[in-house]
Amino acid sequence: MSEVAAGFRELYGYEPDGVWAAPGRVNLIGEYTDFNEGFVMPLALPHTAVVAVARRADGVLRLHSADIEGPVVELRSDALAPLSGAGWAAYPAGVVWALREAGHAVGGADVHLASTVPTGAGLSSSAALEVVTALALRDLYELPLSAGELAALAQRAENAFVGVPCGIMDQTASACCVEGQVLHLDARDLSRRQIPFDLPAHGLRLLVVDTRVQHALGDGAYAERRAGCERGARELGVRTLREVPHARLADALRELSSPVVRGCVRHVVNENARVERVAALLAAGDVRGVGPVLTEGHASLRDDLRVSCAELDLVVETAVSAGALGARMTGGGFGGSAIVLVEEAGADRVAKALAVAFETAGLAAPRLFEATPSPGARRMR
Repeated sequence: MSEVAAGFRELYGYEPDGVWAAPGRVNLIGEYTDFNEGFVMPLALPHTAVVAVARRADGVLRLHSADIEGPVVELRSDALAPLSGAGWAAYPAGVVWALREAGHAVGGADVHLASTVPTGAGLSSSAALEVVTALALRDLYELPLSAGELAALAQRAENAFVGVPCGIMDQTASACCVEGQVLHLDARDLSRRQIPFDLPAHGLRLLVVDTRVQHALGDGAYAERRAGCERGARELGVRTLREVPHARLADALRELSSPVVRGCVRHVVNENARVERVAALLAAGDVRGVGPVLTEGHASLRDDLRVSCAELDLVVETAVSAGALGARMTGGGFGGSAIVLVEEAGADRVAKALAVAFETAGLAAPRLFEATPSPGARRMR
C-alpha cells in the first residue's frame, strides 16, 4: 500500500486522496454457470490490485500501472468509447464509462495501480482492477452504491466496454467476499450468503496451481461456450439453463440435436447441482467430501465443455494420484490455474509430484500457492 502511494507521489507530484485494494478470486466450484443464472462459490485471494487515486475537477483521466511498462495513459472521462483499444487501461476506463452511463456524476481522476494478482492465470486480475477502480471512484465522488451494485457496474465495463462477455461472479467475488468464508452466489437474483471455510481447522489446504499457460477470454473461445449455452436454452424453450431441473436433464439432452450444445447443457445443469452439493457438504462439516466433487467437475469441464488443456489435466491427474482429495481447473480454462484440495500432511508430497510431472513433460515448473479466504474490496487509507 505504501509503495503504491509513494509511486503516485513520484508520478503525479502530490498526495493521493486515498488507497484502495480489491482481491483476485479462485472459484471453488461453479464454472460457466454465472451467465446461465446459476450458482457459483468463489473465495477471495490474498492477492490484490491496489490503487492510489485522487479526484480531478477537469474531467481528465490519467492512468498508470506500476506493472506494465509505458507512460501515463491520458483520456477524457466525457469522451470514453467502448472497445477503443486502450489496452490494460480499458479496464479502469471502462469503469468510469459504466458509472457515467448509469447516470453517476463521475469526472476525472489520477490513478496509479499495482497488482499482485497473476495475470492470465484465471484468477480474475481484470475484475480486481475494475472493482478497485469502482470502489475508489464511489468513495471519492460519494456515490450511493452498494458492493453488489459496484460489481454489476464493473461487469458492465468488462462486457460492454472491453468486450469480454463474462458473467457476474468475478466482480461480485472481488467486491463482496469475506475473510474466512466462501461466497455462495445465486447469479439469477444475486442473493449472497457466506459459508465458513476454515480449512486449517480440518487439517486441509487448498492449493492453487498456476500452470503458467496464458489464456485470454477475449479470443472467442469463452464467447463460443456462452453461445452454446444460450442456444441450448432456446432449443429447450427456457430463458436460461438455470431453469432446466437436474432431475429432467436426461430428457432435456434428448431434445438437443447438436453434440456441442448437449455438452454445454450437460455441464451447466450438473455444475449447478455440484455447487449445491458442495454447499451441503460444507454445512454438514464434511469438507473432505468436497474433493471428489471437484474432480468430477473437472471431468465435466474437460469432456462436456471442452475448456481444459493438457497442462490442467496433468495437474488434476497428478495431484489425485499423489493423494489429493480432489482437484479441478478453475476459471475460464484453456490454460490458467487448477485448485487442489489436499490433506495438510500431504501437501508437500503433492507439490513435489506436480514439479516432477511438469519437468518430465518438458514444461516450465508450475507456480503453487495456498488459497486463503481473504477480505473483499476495501479502502486501505
